[in-house]
Amino acid sequence: MRGLANSVSRITAMARARALPLPDLNHRLTPLGRFGTNPGALDALAFVPEDLRPGAALVVVLHGCTQNAAGYDHGSGWSRLAERNGFALLYPEQRRANNPNLCFNWFSPADARRGRGEALSIRQMVAHMVKTHGLDPKRIFVTGLSAGGAMTSVMLAAYPDVFAGGAVIAGLPFATANSVPEALDRMRGHGGPANDRLSSLVTGASGHRGPWPTLSVWHGTSDSTVDPVNADAIVDQWRSLHKVEGQSERSVVDGYPREIWRDSSGRAVIEKYDIKGMGHGTPLDPGGDGDCGKAGPFMLDAQICSTSHIARFWGLADETVGTAKERTGTKARPAEVRGGVGSVIEDALRAAGLMR
Repeated sequence: MRGLANSVSRITAMARARALPLPDLNHRLTPLGRFGTNPGALDALAFVPEDLRPGAALVVVLHGCTQNAAGYDHGSGWSRLAERNGFALLYPEQRRANNPNLCFNWFSPADARRGRGEALSIRQMVAHMVKTHGLDPKRIFVTGLSAGGAMTSVMLAAYPDVFAGGAVIAGLPFATANSVPEALDRMRGHGGPANDRLSSLVTGASGHRGPWPTLSVWHGTSDSTVDPVNADAIVDQWRSLHKVEGQSERSVVDGYPREIWRDSSGRAVIEKYDIKGMGHGTPLDPGGDGDCGKAGPFMLDAQICSTSHIARFWGLADETVGTAKERTGTKARPAEVRGGVGSVIEDALRAAGLMR
């Protein structure tokens, strides 16, 4: 970790940042109601298709800083995909009382460990959804952006017995930061455990010894808020657990590089997408055949639908649903979302850390 003076100067700069306004949306997510003791004091919303069949899958979706559940669903298009393919959605939602800028507290051991705080609240929500709607406990998945992506890493490590798979978008590995200054350094790609220690953080998080959740990792190569080195660290944290430490398979999907690691049976257990030229956000394809989401702050038109690709990786969506249109010419380079995004998220981390 870098010196105290450096951290203090960053914290001083953060105080000048202002949160982005939340969208005012008329949305179809509904409150979950009482779901347990809720030690993390989170809110919860859900989307359940009207004709949902017994034994359907569940996807947990974690929004990023300055976002809420309805805004992230509107941008990402998850409820449209869930309605078409017959699975349920759970949206944990942060409260401003916990974090003024609505970040999940992924860097706080009090909230980011098995049986504690926000992580336990999310686990309780999952149990409530499974019981209430007769969902398949073996097909529960989790995804999130930024702080939600880092919290996805937390949930996969803390509850690998609960989740069949996860997808981390512009996030960070589990338990590599345990304070605000460490969080800021990891976001910039500085410090953290050596690669050979990353997997031990996961194995030490629960008594679970496998099988392990599958993993999809997405990151923009021009992300100046969470350095792309974190995507490699997330993959490294899980490769030895899946025993896939050899060479990956490389391909190009919708114009972007994709790597796949397969286990001894040939099953794809880890995938990683490098979204060339994209900044900090969720890659979407609003103009594609699948009508994938709506562009906005942190929801970026990259001409690739991460939502549908992730769902297909988990076996939840048909191969023909949500694919991008064939386009001629050169793929447009996605633009970084600017206007103080990095400082907004840093301010949220600082505020959340001081709250505890």
